[in-house]
Amino acid sequence: MSKNEPTTEYIQWGLPLDEIDQLGQRLVQFVKQFSLCLRNRTHDVSEYTFHYLSGLLRMKANRNMAEIGRKVGVPPQNVQHFMSNSPWSALAVIDAVQDEIKEHPEFRSGAMLALDESADQKAGEHSAGASRQHNGRLGKVEMSQVGVFLSLVTPRANTWIDGELYLAKRWFTKAYAERQEKVGIPEGRTFLTKPELGWRMIQHAQANKVPFDAVVMDDLYGRNAVLRQRLHKAGIEYYGDIPANTRVYLDKPRIVYPLTKRGKPSKRARIIAKQQVEVRNLLHSPGLERAEITVRPNERGVLHAEFARCRVWQIYDDKPREEWLLIRQDGNRVTYILSNARPDTSLETMAWRKTHRYFIERSNQDAKSELGWDEFQATKYLAWEHQLALTILASWFIAETRLDWMARYERDPELFAQYEVEVLPLLSVGNVRELLRAAMPLPQLSTQEAADLVIEHLINRTRSRKSRLQRQRVPET
Repeated sequence: MSKNEPTTEYIQWGLPLDEIDQLGQRLVQFVKQFSLCLRNRTHDVSEYTFHYLSGLLRMKANRNMAEIGRKVGVPPQNVQHFMSNSPWSALAVIDAVQDEIKEHPEFRSGAMLALDESADQKAGEHSAGASRQHNGRLGKVEMSQVGVFLSLVTPRANTWIDGELYLAKRWFTKAYAERQEKVGIPEGRTFLTKPELGWRMIQHAQANKVPFDAVVMDDLYGRNAVLRQRLHKAGIEYYGDIPANTRVYLDKPRIVYPLTKRGKPSKRARIIAKQQVEVRNLLHSPGLERAEITVRPNERGVLHAEFARCRVWQIYDDKPREEWLLIRQDGNRVTYILSNARPDTSLETMAWRKTHRYFIERSNQDAKSELGWDEFQATKYLAWEHQLALTILASWFIAETRLDWMARYERDPELFAQYEVEVLPLLSVGNVRELLRAAMPLPQLSTQEAADLVIEHLINRTRSRKSRLQRQRVPET
C-alpha cells in the first residue's frame, strides 16, 4: 500500500481529516452560538455547558454529574449546582435549537415529527416523576421515570427537539406534597396524560415554525381520539397506530339522540351504521387498495412491506369524520394506522410517511446509549429539564456536523461498485463521538490523582458508615 492510499480512502468516504482534527474547536464554536440563552440571572453558564457537553459526547460510560465533573476538570459540586440548582432556562435552549433546525435545508421539505415515550428504571421514588408505572423497555410495571419525546426526522437525520417528564396522578395527591416540594415540581404544574404532553410539544414546535409534513405516533398516542382530533383541527396530518380491535365504520354513521320516557332527547347519543367492524377483520378484505412498497434502502439490503388501505369513518366530537385506515404487513407482523391524509394522497406517500416512526426509536436509542441519557442520576425536576436540554444540544451538534460533512464532502461513487451495494452507511452518532475523542482526548489521571480519587471514595464510604451507626444507636434513657 502506498503512502497516498490511506488519504485517498478518507476522501472516498467523505472524512475530512483536517476538520476532524478541529472537532473540539467546532464544539467550542457550537456552544458559543447558544450563549445568549445560556445565562441565569447573574452568570453566563456557557463554560459549564461546554464542559458538560464534552463529557456527554466523549465519555463511554458512567456519565453522571460527579464523573463528568472529574473527567472534564470541573469540581463535581459545581456540576451538581449547574444541573440541579442554577436557574438557566432549559426551554430557552430548546427554543434556540428549534430555531436553528427550522433554517437547515435538510428539514425544509419531507421532515416528520415522531412522538414516543421512553422509560428508565429507578431504584426508588426519590427522583422527580419516579413511580411504579409501565416500562415499555422492560415490558412490565416497574419503578420508573418516564419521558415523552418529540423527534424531527428525515431518512438522513434524526434528533430530539423536545421532551416532557410524565408525572403520574399520585404525584398530585396530598401524600406527595412534601415530595413535590423537595424535588422542585413547578407551582402550577397539573396532571397531564402522555397524549396531552405530546400535544403540548407539537403545538410548541408548530408555534416555533418547525417544518414538518406530518406526525407519526405509536398506539399509545394513535388510539387517543382526542389527540387525533386536535391534530386534525390544527391542520396537521397524522399517522397513528391503533390496536387491532379498534372499531371503525364502513358507511357514514348517523348520530341520533333517542327520546326519553319524558319525550326529551337523551343525553346519550346512539350511533347507527350498517357496517361496524374491527380493523383486524379488514386485513384480507378484497375491497382494499394494496401494494408491495419499497419502504427504503438500508444497510441490510432493501426494506419491503405490504401496504393496504381503505376509507373508514370514526366519530369525533359526536360527529362522523371520514379518514384512511392504513395497514402495514411485515411477515406475520401487522400494524393498523388511522390517518387524516387527504383523499388524493397516494398509497406510496402514505407508506413513506408512516415508516418514519422507526427513526424516533433510533433517536431514543442514541440518546440512551450514545449520549448517556440512561446513565443520568438526579432527583430534582430542574436537573431532568437541564439534562433534556443538553441532550438535545448534543444530539443537534452530532446531526449538524454529519449533515455539514455530507453536504461538503461527497462519497466516491466508485464505492458502490467496489462493494456491490446500493446504499452506503451514514456516519453514526458513535462514529462522530469516536472522532471527537481522538481530536479532543479525555485527560488521563496521574498516579497521584488516581490515589486522591480513591481516598475521596474511601472517606465518603467511611462517613456513610458513621451516619448509619449513628442512626442505629439507641439513645440512653
